Amino acid sequence: MSNILADKLKALRKAHNYTQDYVAASLGVVRQTYSHYETGRNTPNAKTLYALSVLYQIPAHELLSLIVRLDEELMPEQRDKKEAANDFDDFLSYANDEQNKKRFHLLNYSEKELLYYFNRISTIDKREIIEFTKIKARKEVKE
Repeated sequence: MSNILADKLKALRKAHNYTQDYVAASLGVVRQTYSHYETGRNTPNAKTLYALSVLYQIPAHELLSLIVRLDEELMPEQRDKKEAANDFDDFLSYANDEQNKKRFHLLNYSEKELLYYFNRISTIDKREIIEFTKIKARKEVKE
């Protein structure tokens, strides 16, 4: 199996603060089987890759593309997804950085992701996001 996939699975699990036991139980496999996915000893099948994408709330193609080279001529939309994949890799590095782990240990994955992207935008854009969020929150309270 691709060490890239193995590394990605481990990074995803850590970013979500999941244990190998939890992920294995979610997939319906024993921990040792899941451990083999993270070490590169075994490759998850398509059904397992799909289950992992659901668990981590990411598109299945992000995991599949680490195993199968997707032909850009046959699938031109893959070129656009490379930038998103780079963002995803950067986010995983951000979420698993030791300093950030200490700062964000009580946050869930979505909150970490929000902070990652929020820190990448300009001050003006940050103000707009905050104002937009206030409007959305007020709307939710009324409903």
